[in-house]
Order: sequence, then structure tokens, then C-alpha cells
Amino acid sequence: MAASLPAAGRVDLRHQPIEDVLKRVEHALHVRLDRHSLVRKRRSLGARTGQGTWVRIERRGFERIGPQGWNGAEAAAVLQGVDMPEWYRGVAWREPGEPVMWRADELELIASPPVGKGALMVEDPGLPDAWWEALNASLDALAEQSTPQIATPDTVTITQELVTQTLGEVFPSVAGTRIQRWVPAHADLTWANVMGPEFCIIDWEDWGMAPRGLDAATLWGNALAVPAVAGRVHQARRTDLESRDGQLMSLFFLAKIVGSHAYEDDPLLAPARKETERLVAELSSDVLSERL
Repeated sequence: MAASLPAAGRVDLRHQPIEDVLKRVEHALHVRLDRHSLVRKRRSLGARTGQGTWVRIERRGFERIGPQGWNGAEAAAVLQGVDMPEWYRGVAWREPGEPVMWRADELELIASPPVGKGALMVEDPGLPDAWWEALNASLDALAEQSTPQIATPDTVTITQELVTQTLGEVFPSVAGTRIQRWVPAHADLTWANVMGPEFCIIDWEDWGMAPRGLDAATLWGNALAVPAVAGRVHQARRTDLESRDGQLMSLFFLAKIVGSHAYEDDPLLAPARKETERLVAELSSDVLSERL
């Protein structure tokens, strides 16, 4: 049963028994999950239902659940003008005896598959112009809305202090890390969370207010191994990425690639180092110009 699973930090749902969790979700949401369509990730599960919908299940420790709660997918249902699955219903429960919560959300089933097999882009998918237009329309619409939620990229609440600390540790020469504009963001806009060829953004668990450019930087950074796609992202979201906040968010993303845990076989590493040099030089130049 779910209660028999170990604490949050030691669990990988790709390798844990999950049948009792699936049965609990079926009972609570009154659905039948298609085991053949089951997608297992480290901390989440997903499957089609017999009703033609999709159910996403996630397990998260208390330390990853902030004061705003943990109903991002439900809260995102109010967003207007954003291409995303319709939210139908959800259920949450605590894992007995553990500082862990489970949550399951039933959503509209999206016909198009994820653009990427994982977070990063490894080959050009040849997305049509309509896809890029829909991306722009959705991100522009998202940025115009408001929410009391704070984004939690990588399940960590993003704050000015986190941005300053991260950039200071990896890029100590960069001065002036204060974010000027905070806007609603998806906060996990990887290639696994955008669908194509029909555009749609999935997995809204971590959305909320974030520095301008976070989403654009995340999508761009995860495409650096395919220069043509990274260039298309930069072209589409140029206004965000060329703003000072967007440049800081680009470095915020790159810090995970080129920092102390850099992995030499990472296909993103070489282009990330090149982009890091460019951004650090541009930001340093901007600060110098302001002082003159």
C-alpha cells in the first residue's frame, strides 16, 4: 500500500509498487486507469482513463509544499487565453506515517504527444509556424494575468534571495541581480511539457509568480543542443530573453548546467558555457554603462 513506501526523498516511482495507489485514485475519482498507457516518472505517474481523460498523480514531501498549498493544476484552471488541458477534478491525501502528500488530478486528454521525450531537445522536431504563434500567444496571455501563487521551479519556491544566491555562487562577477518585473509563469516549461504539432502546455503543478523570462529561458536553455531550435525560441521570445530580467533568468537556468555539478557528457554543457560567456559579458557591460 502507499503507506508502505519510504519517505519522499528516497522514493522513485519508476521502481516502487504503485498498484494500491492507482486503485485508490480510481476509487476516489470514479475512473478506470488504463495500465497499458501508464507513464512512470521519478515522482509522478500518468495514465489514460476509460472515460477518455488523463489522470496525473504526484507524490511530494512536506518540505516541497509551501504555505500556498499544493493545488497548482486546479488553480491554473482560471487562466484565460492559455492553451492547456481543461481541469476536471482532483483529490489529495497524506501518506500515513510519513511527511508526504499525494495528489491526483483528472484532466482533458491531449491528442498530441510531448515535443520532447524528456526535458531537453535532442533533435529538431520541425514544428510548424502555427505552433510558435500559439506559444507566443499563450505566454503573452499568461504574463498578463495575476495570481497570489509563487512559482516553484524544481519544486523550490523562487524568490529574489534564491536568484541572488544562485547567480552569486556560479557567476560571482555578475552584479545587479535584482529582478525588476515578476509575472505569472508555468515554471517548468521544458520540452516534455509542451505538446506538438498541436500546441498545448501541460503539468501546471508549479506555476505562479516568477521573474520575467523564466519560461522563455527554460525552453531556450533546454534546446541549446539543437542550435536551430534554440535560435527559434530566442527569436520567438526575444523581448523576454533580451530584457535584463530575461538575461538573469537565462543565467539562472545555465547555472544548473555549468555550475559545480557540471556533467562533461551533458549535450547542453558546451553550448551552455558559450552562452554563459556571452550573457556575463552583456550583463557586465550593462552595469558599467549605468555607472558611467
